[in-house]
Amino acid sequence: MVATSPFRLLLFLVFSIVLSDRFCNGSDIISTGQSLSTNQTIVSKLGKFELGFFSPGSSSNHYVGIWYKNIPIQTVVWVANRNYPISPSYYNSSRLEMSNNNLNLVVNSVTIWTLKGSSNASEAAILDTGNFVLRNVSGVEWQSFDHPSGTWLPGGVIGLLESETKLVSWRNGDDPGTGNYSLGMERNGGSEVFLKKNGSETIWRSGVMKNTDLYNFSYVRIKNTDFLRYDVYNESTIVRIVLHSGGLLYHYVWSEARRDWFTLAVEPSDPDFCRNYEGCGANAICDVNYSPACRCLEGFVPRVKRDWDLFDFSNGCVREKALQCEKEKTVFMKVNYARSWRGSPESRNVSSNGECESFCLTDCLCSAYANSSGDECLLFKGELLDLERLQNDSLGDDLYIRMESSSIVSGKGRRKVVAVALAVPIAAAVVVLCFCFCYLWPKLKRKFFRGEHQDLLLLNLNPNGRVEEKQRQYELPVFSFSSIVMATNNFSDTNKLGEGGFGPVYKGELLNGMFVAVKRLSSSSGQGLEEFRNETELIAKLQHRNLVGILGCCTENDENILVYEYMPNKSLDFFLFESNKKDLLDWKKRVRIIEGIAQGLLYLHNYSRLRIVHRDLKASNILLDAEMNPKISDFGMARIFGGNDLQANTKRIVGTYGYMSPEYAMKGIFSVKSDVYSFGVLMLEIISGKTISSLYGSDHLSLLEYAWNMWKQERALELVDPVLEIPASSPSAPLRYIQIGLLCVQENPADRPLMSDAVGMLNNEETAIAAPQHPAFSVGTTSRVEICSVNELTVSQVEAR
Repeated sequence: MVATSPFRLLLFLVFSIVLSDRFCNGSDIISTGQSLSTNQTIVSKLGKFELGFFSPGSSSNHYVGIWYKNIPIQTVVWVANRNYPISPSYYNSSRLEMSNNNLNLVVNSVTIWTLKGSSNASEAAILDTGNFVLRNVSGVEWQSFDHPSGTWLPGGVIGLLESETKLVSWRNGDDPGTGNYSLGMERNGGSEVFLKKNGSETIWRSGVMKNTDLYNFSYVRIKNTDFLRYDVYNESTIVRIVLHSGGLLYHYVWSEARRDWFTLAVEPSDPDFCRNYEGCGANAICDVNYSPACRCLEGFVPRVKRDWDLFDFSNGCVREKALQCEKEKTVFMKVNYARSWRGSPESRNVSSNGECESFCLTDCLCSAYANSSGDECLLFKGELLDLERLQNDSLGDDLYIRMESSSIVSGKGRRKVVAVALAVPIAAAVVVLCFCFCYLWPKLKRKFFRGEHQDLLLLNLNPNGRVEEKQRQYELPVFSFSSIVMATNNFSDTNKLGEGGFGPVYKGELLNGMFVAVKRLSSSSGQGLEEFRNETELIAKLQHRNLVGILGCCTENDENILVYEYMPNKSLDFFLFESNKKDLLDWKKRVRIIEGIAQGLLYLHNYSRLRIVHRDLKASNILLDAEMNPKISDFGMARIFGGNDLQANTKRIVGTYGYMSPEYAMKGIFSVKSDVYSFGVLMLEIISGKTISSLYGSDHLSLLEYAWNMWKQERALELVDPVLEIPASSPSAPLRYIQIGLLCVQENPADRPLMSDAVGMLNNEETAIAAPQHPAFSVGTTSRVEICSVNELTVSQVEAR
């Protein structure tokens, strides 16, 4: 018995150490009688948040705080003793302990910070929301969500600025002490939140807080007090809103792929929000009910239309018609409940609104007036800045903007005369239009673009840039416009890949670090809704490794946007026709590209769910992925063949001269043999490194004439690109490929092989190949071909179509 006592004592000590270690690394609570030392932490049940001692930035002081457990960048979201730092000399003698129903931070036996609970508070706990609570069996006595520091977490609330439930910035990155900026609500301030400096100077006000595709805002009432709260739609999405020491409110989301925080928005520097100083520029009004919020006033147009389309509103708007000083040529347009937030208008005492109007009429510099109260008239001179349509009419005024009468009165008068003279036809037309747009168009739009708006940033792609097959649906996903704006950095010029006939193409980045290509239909595009619908209908139903994948579309806010998998190696023409890049395409790569294009066309013609003729096959529409594998793109001109149909004709000739078969270019007749012809042209371009039009002006009409003459003279190998080194194992391979190319461009469609035959000839060297007949090389004389390639993705351009 005596011999075993030391063993039992040792066992007891080991057991105590294990329990202590379990507490500091696995427990989520500090119970009465327990304490947390500087080398211990508590972790929320699901391991999302951790509480313990930390030192911010380069500071040597220490604090008790909460941070994300599994994010490699230490991101502190709450600080307990933010104004009571622990100096390095007392750090080792510090502890956080639960005693006498309170949570105390004790430093060198002195309590420097306390959370006081009720008489029966029994424990402090860290929750998976990031909320730190003091509680008992009855519920929560105190919570950190009611006392935020610089970070606002989902599920947390913001209250009145005069309360402790407000967001307060850090002093700087090394000091979490109370900073100069605070965010909260004001009494009688409606449902807005206000950003203030030094507690009094208003820097920014929120208006109606806008929901995003990741989280939504709501107003809650707790114990007769209103609070603003936000929640994420998907609990796996890690979001935080931070009030920085410089007075900017940042919206962040964690990108696991980049292993970094991604900035969703910055306020008040974001020009889409009304509180930004001159954010909408001159003569524009900001309305939080619209997206984008900035709009030109009636009778005004954007000063720089291109900037306006790219969501840069800083240049503002200008009058469509110059303002006249004569009274008889002047009218006033009323804007309800507007407010000019900045500026100092001239004030006059008046007895009526009519008197205020008279003051403005007599001053040629007066651009607008308002009765801010019954006896005060405000006269605005020059351009109107920071106009905002307020939601709370008690805070705003009716603003009367001075306009040139012919732009409003005369136009209305003419419309009235026309309406009276043509009342019946107009009424009938209105009925028809209303029926079409209100009844038929929504049905058609739902037919083509079904489904709820999805968030492009959260799209799940595999390493090859394709949607995971288990998630793939033939019904095309519809992405929200706001998520596309975020992915492309607001269609930034730095993200622009190029521009073609459809419109500009932008590089977009997802939260998982993958890239997409975003093609946006421009209003001046030669292609329109027909091509847009054609592409979304066709390509969404096609699944082949040699066809570019479409990931979704957007039809919100009158936008027509297509989202594709991203091709990092641009298009074939970028390498093939550039003298300093063509040597990157050796013979082996060119063969693989030819065979890949052939397989893609064979799938379209024979094996897809629909028999499809592409009608615009050319080098600039062949995209190359990271391994230089070819993918056929741009299906805006493609057509479906029904049943056993093999041929069709059209009055609308589209495509690119030189690549178009003669029967299609001259008679509008197209078939799968039209694509075979284009494939033959493309083969000869790939082998020779010359464009179809590169020989114009020489002794030869086109590349086809040159190739045919070389073939007849048995000098066909002279067609091969000089930069190529032909493998010794297959010296006759180029001759065979030239022969197949010439077979594909024969003038008579019946003489051309089907793609199944072409693929057989390419893959089997033992297959006998017929002698080619005279090609159709006269088509290229009508127009010079332009090869349109952009930096990282190619878009079809209307070229002599």
